[in-house]
Formats: sequence, structure tokens, C-alpha cells
Amino acid sequence: MTLSFLTLLIISIGFFGVMFAGTPSDPENDDDDEDLLTDERRANMNPAEVLQAFKNGNKRFVEGNLRRRKFVKEVSATKEKQTPYAIVHSCIDSRVPVETIFDARIGELFSTRLAGNVINSDVLGGMEFATSLSGAKLIFVMGHTRCGAVKGAADSAEFGHLTGLVNKIKVAEKSAKKSFNGKADPNDYAYVDHLAKEYVKLAIEQIREESPVLRELEQSGKLLIAGGLYNIGNGKVDFF
Repeated sequence: MTLSFLTLLIISIGFFGVMFAGTPSDPENDDDDEDLLTDERRANMNPAEVLQAFKNGNKRFVEGNLRRRKFVKEVSATKEKQTPYAIVHSCIDSRVPVETIFDARIGELFSTRLAGNVINSDVLGGMEFATSLSGAKLIFVMGHTRCGAVKGAADSAEFGHLTGLVNKIKVAEKSAKKSFNGKADPNDYAYVDHLAKEYVKLAIEQIREESPVLRELEQSGKLLIAGGLYNIGNGKVDFF
């Protein structure tokens, strides 16, 4: 009786060992090299396709279906050069990890971050470098819900250098109050989120107006300047 039980146990262990050997859980057999961003792949993508890649990546993030990562391989593959296809300008908020939100690998995105995702000349310089000199085909300005900087703008906050920063966002108040369906109450996050969205739209126009380099790239079809609002409650990006 005991011998039969041991024999059955050994057979079962062998069976399951064979069944699970070489499955996708084995990192040596999980090769996603065909997804790595190369010069050739980027060259064959147009700006609209890059934006669609962002939408697909965010969908995977929301669904909990992120691509299997091999960080050591990604580091090794980018040690000599980088081939980013986009630059994202977002807020410094700790809940907005850009590369994770879009399921991007090392070397795929340029990223600039300022509180309230405000635009200034330094940010524009980075965008010009990322696109005109380094080949990125998408500029994506991303605000987020329940943004402290935007709330500060709605509250007319005054505190050190923060005063000047929130004043850059306050310029969107006029359009936000006009288009908001309800009372523009700074204590109402529905309004604050609406203001955040309006500022992203204004920031996009500011990029076009203040950078002839970027404006000409977009007019030629080599670049797309777009924006969105990230929902910190559910992980979704509202693209607009």
C-alpha cells in the first residue's frame, strides 16, 4: 500500500514537472524581442500609430496585462543609444508613473515632469530636442485627476515659488468656468478635474504658439501634439 502511494507520488511529480517546463513562466522561453523598439520600427510608424501604441499600452495597464519585462536585457539593448518614439510631459505627482501607465520599456519614452504639467521655455527646449534632434513623433501632455497644483490654482494659492507656478494654470480658468456644467467651486473636484483638462488643452496650444520648431514639425505631418487626463482612481487615460 505504501509502495503504491510512493510510486503514484513520483509519477505525479514527474508529470507536472514536464507539463510546466518551458511555459511562459520560464524567463528563458519568454522572448519578446520582436516588440523591442528599433530605428527601423520607429521609422515605419507615423505619429497616429505612436498615439495608438499609447492607447494600447494604457489598455494593458488597466486590464493588468502588462508586457513581460526583462529589465537587464532592456538596459543592455539601450546602453549605446536610445530610440524613443514619444515625449510625455506630465505632473510630478507620485501616483502618475508615466512609463508604467503606458506599458513602455526602457528607451521608448522621453519624460519631463513639472507640478501641474506646466509649460515653460525649458520644457519646450526638451521637447525640441526629443523630436527635431532625436526623432520622437509624439508629444503627449498629460494632466491627472485630483491634481494638487491645479487645486492650488483654483484656490488662488500663494506660497513661495508655487505662486508663480499655479498662476500659469490659472490662465485656463476663463475657459474652464465657461465650459463647466455647474458651479466653479474650487472645493469640488469635478470642477478641479475639468480645470486640469482645460489647462492641458491650453498647454498644447502654448506649445504650438511658442515653438516654431514644433509647430512646423506638426504641420509637416512628422509630429503629433496631443493630450489627455489620467484618472488616478482607475488608471485610465482620457485621450483628447
